[in-house]
Amino acid sequence: MEKRKQMYEGKAKKVYETDDPEIVIVDYKDDATAFNGLKKGSIKGKGVINNQMSNMLMQGLEKKGVPTHFVKELSERETAVKRVEILPLEVIIRNISAGSFSKRYGVEEGIVFDEPTIEFSYKNDDLGDPLLNDDHAIALKLCTREELATVKKYAFLVNDFLKEIWKSCNVTLVDFKIEFGRLKDGTIVLADEISPDTCRLWDATTGEKLDKDRFRRDLGGVEEAYEEVMKRLKGQLD
Repeated sequence: MEKRKQMYEGKAKKVYETDDPEIVIVDYKDDATAFNGLKKGSIKGKGVINNQMSNMLMQGLEKKGVPTHFVKELSERETAVKRVEILPLEVIIRNISAGSFSKRYGVEEGIVFDEPTIEFSYKNDDLGDPLLNDDHAIALKLCTREELATVKKYAFLVNDFLKEIWKSCNVTLVDFKIEFGRLKDGTIVLADEISPDTCRLWDATTGEKLDKDRFRRDLGGVEEAYEEVMKRLKGQLD
């Protein structure tokens, strides 16, 4: 597989064309951002952890019936993935109140929900990724009604899988954000990383934050937290 010109550079990744028009290469960076890019920094080794963790988890999800864009891990930081058209929807599953949910609704962090909640935001930095409902997504032609139903089904399957995996690592999955894309034939697949950048992970015993909130809230020990969750996950999946 031949790596060719760079197509795109985002906050956390670079994407390159290959000699196969249906395959691209994702290169994970150590750059870190928060609050829609207002806070910037770097987390040493983050790109390696996020790349490898995402690939491990996506291979597990494939076995559970959730199609993903994963093709092959090429190096510590680079992975070949299927080329997709990303749906401009951020899909957030919440198991416990935290972050923007707590701020928005004026509730304390740590309330365990009777069942997981799902919410969507419009993936648009200029607008601040506003929340939207199903009808808004359809009105804006971000996806079809059928695609939205598929996204919901897969998102809850991802939650079930991740909760189980993290529980075995003595980690509580508080919430997470994922994105989906369309393949050339219209198939919907999971097309985003799963990492401490995109998941809220708390130590199940101590409640210590083991995710990007350590960067967002200037708690320190960011690299150590990422390394710790990776070590626990490898211990379960190796």
